[in-house]
Amino acid sequence: MRKVIASSLVAAVLLFGVHARAADSIADNVKKACHKELTTFCKGVMPGEGRILACLYAFEDKVSDKCEYAVYDAALQLEQAVAALKFAASQCKDDLMKFCANVQIGQGRALACLNKNEKDVSQGCKDALRQTGLKK
Repeated sequence: MRKVIASSLVAAVLLFGVHARAADSIADNVKKACHKELTTFCKGVMPGEGRILACLYAFEDKVSDKCEYAVYDAALQLEQAVAALKFAASQCKDDLMKFCANVQIGQGRALACLNKNEKDVSQGCKDALRQTGLKK
């Protein structure tokens, strides 16, 4: 469980700044599966900065299999999303430097910049964005 929670924290930090909607649905799944644990053991814990995951870790011997699996599944989904984002970023690195060097990263601004310059963006970057679901 410790490894799962640590992976979740790292992935969440990377992902929340880039693709928050997907992370919201992942968090909702964990909230549903861990409802009993969250209302019993972690009721007074203020969300944010990994405090909820730390609480679940503190009570890992009392966490249900359903909750533990939801946290594991969330970590896996976040890890896959981060890998996809890293792949797209590596494939679009030159395009980002060329067209979007002055764009502040985060909240979809880099992707918007690539979309704005779509006709000049490399085919490799366009393909990576489609393969990762960042562009339809």
